[in-house]
Amino acid sequence: MASVSVDEAMRRAVALAARGLGATSPNPVVGCVLLDPDGEIVGEGFHAYAGGPHAEIVALAQAGRRARGGTAVVTLEPCDHTGRTGPCSHALIAAGVSRVVVAVPDPNPVASGGAATLRAAGIEVTLGVRTEEAEAGNIAWLTSMRRGWPYLIWKYAATLDGRSAAADGTSMWITSEAARTDVHALRGTVDAVLAGVGTVLADDPRLTARNLRDGTLAIRQPLRVVVDSSGRTPADARVRDGAARTWVATAAEVGAGPDGRVDLTALLAELHHRGVRAALLEGGPTLAGAFLAAGLVDRIVGYVAPKLLGAGPTALLDAGVSTIADAIDLEITDVTRVGPDLRITALPRKREA
Repeated sequence: MASVSVDEAMRRAVALAARGLGATSPNPVVGCVLLDPDGEIVGEGFHAYAGGPHAEIVALAQAGRRARGGTAVVTLEPCDHTGRTGPCSHALIAAGVSRVVVAVPDPNPVASGGAATLRAAGIEVTLGVRTEEAEAGNIAWLTSMRRGWPYLIWKYAATLDGRSAAADGTSMWITSEAARTDVHALRGTVDAVLAGVGTVLADDPRLTARNLRDGTLAIRQPLRVVVDSSGRTPADARVRDGAARTWVATAAEVGAGPDGRVDLTALLAELHHRGVRAALLEGGPTLAGAFLAAGLVDRIVGYVAPKLLGAGPTALLDAGVSTIADAIDLEITDVTRVGPDLRITALPRKREA
C-alpha cells in the first residue's frame, strides 16, 4: 500500500467520523487513521455508538504491532478520562505511537487533557490539521459542549410562496415523498424532535424516524418533545404511542418566560442535561418564530415545493422583526434538488451587539 500524507489521512478520518452521525450521542463523532513509520495506513476506525469502543481503540486493534513508532491521525483530541471506556490517550501511549495529529481540541472539561498527557509521555502532538472540516462534521456536539445547550435545526416545508398549508388547513402533502424521506433521514441524525402543542392538536404527528415505504421505525429514535405551556397534549395523541420516548415540556416543569409560556432557553438547557446534543425543531410557525426571535436557531433547512397557494398559513409567524432593518439575515450554505422540491440549508448570521 502506498504511503499517504498526514493531510490525506485526516481527510479520511473526517469521512470515517461521519459514519457515526446520529448514533454516538451524547458522545461526539470521531474518526482515526493510523499510519506506520513509512506512512502506510495500518488501521482506521470511527466511534460507532455511545458506549462502544472509541475510534482510536478500533484503529489500534486493526494496526496491532504496526502502530509502534507510527502516527495516529484523529479528528478530536483523544480523551483522557475513564467513562464507559478507558482513556484513549493511555491506549496510544501503550501502543507506542510516536506522533498524534489532532484536528480539534476537546472542549469537554471532563474528557479533555489528552494532548497534555501524550506530550508528557514524550509523544509529539500536532494540532489544527483540517480543523474546519472536522468542526463541520462534529458541529452539533462541539457547539453543544461549548455553550451548554443543543445545536438547534429548524426544519420547515412550504410552497414557493411560503405557505405551509392551504386556506382550508390541508397540508398533506406540500412536498414530495422524496423530500419527506429526506426529512426522516434528518430526524435520524438528531437526539430530539420538537413541536409545539398547536401542531400536535392540529396535525397529530408521530414525530418518529421511519421508512416511509413500509412504515418501519428506525432502530434509534429521537426523543419527542412537545412544547406545551399549559399541558394540553391529549392522552391519546400519537406522540404518546410508545414508539419513542416523549417529553411533554410544560411551563410548570421547565419554567415560564415573561409571556407565561415555556422558557425556551431553560428548555434547551434541560435537553442538554438529558444528553441531547442536536435537536430538530419541526412543528409550529409560532414556536419557530419564538426560537428565531430569541436567537436560538443554529441552522435552517427549508423544503420548498414548486406549488403556489396564494392563501393559507405561513411557515413562520412573529420572529421579532418589525422593520426590514431587523430582518434575520441568512447565509445559504447549500441548495439541493430533492425530487421535484428544493432543499435549502442556511445559517442565521450573528448580529453585532
